[in-house]
Amino acid sequence: MPIPVLHSIHVHPVKALQAQTPQKALVEPWGLAGDRRWAIIDEAGRVVTQREQPCLALATAELLSCGGIRLSAPGLEPLGVAVPEEAGTRTAIWAGEKIETVPAGPEASEWFSAYLGADVSLVHLDDPATRRPLDDPNGRPGETVSLADAYPLLLTTLASLDALNSLIAQGDHHDEGPLPMSRFRPNVVVSGTAPWAEDDWRRIAIGDVVFRVAKMCGRCVVTTTDQTTAQRGKEPLRTLGRHRRFGHRLAFGQYLVPQTPGTIRIGDPVTVLESRAG
Repeated sequence: MPIPVLHSIHVHPVKALQAQTPQKALVEPWGLAGDRRWAIIDEAGRVVTQREQPCLALATAELLSCGGIRLSAPGLEPLGVAVPEEAGTRTAIWAGEKIETVPAGPEASEWFSAYLGADVSLVHLDDPATRRPLDDPNGRPGETVSLADAYPLLLTTLASLDALNSLIAQGDHHDEGPLPMSRFRPNVVVSGTAPWAEDDWRRIAIGDVVFRVAKMCGRCVVTTTDQTTAQRGKEPLRTLGRHRRFGHRLAFGQYLVPQTPGTIRIGDPVTVLESRAG
C-alpha cells in the first residue's frame, strides 16, 4: 500500500463558489486561511448556497494579496471587493445559527443580486475566533469555525471516490458517473489509502499539522450539482443512500478540527496518529 499523502488543497473564499487549488495553505484554528470567510445572504439574513442557487457553482472568487477578493461569473464584468471595515454588523443565519458578519460594499451586493436575479448581500466574517464558536455536539470548548457548514475542514480520499464511482457504475444512474471530487467540495484530498480508510481515523497529521477527526460528513443536494454546468442529477445521493447510510446521514468524507498551527503542502505525508479501533 502506498504511503498516504496530501494530493490536493481546496480553498473556497466565498461560501458556495468555486474553489482555488493552491500548492500550500496556512492552517488556522477555524480552517484554511481564506476559506469561507465570505458568504451571500438574502434579505432575511439567510445564507444562500448552491442548495438554493446551483448557478453559484459557476462563479469564482480569487483571493487577493490585500485580503480582498476578485469576483467573476458568466455574463458579468469581474469585480474587486476589499475587506470591509467594521461599521456595524449584519446577522447571517445558517441552519438556525446566528453569526455576526460585516457587510461588504454595495457594489458587491449589486453584483451578486444581478447574477442571481434576487436581492442578496455579500458579507465577511471578520473574526472567526470570537464570532463563531463551533456549534455541534461533537465540538469542544474553544473550537471555532469560519462560514463553513459545520467544521473547519473537510477531508476526502481518492480511494473512496473511486469506490463510490464503482458503485455508481453498477446502479440505475450509471450514466451520471464517474463523478469528480469537486462535487464534494473538500478542503484536503488524500491519496494512497484504502477505500473508506478515513472512517476509522480519530487523529491525523498532515505534514507537521495535527487534526482531530470529528465525524463523518453527511451529504446534501449540492453533491448532485455538476460544478461545471450547474445542472443537477440523482448521483451520488442515490448510491450513498444504498451503501453509505449511517442513521440519517449519507456519508462521504470526514470533518477535521486543527489541533496545532502550521502550513500544509501538496505531497505532505498523512499519518494516522490514532484510530477509532484503538
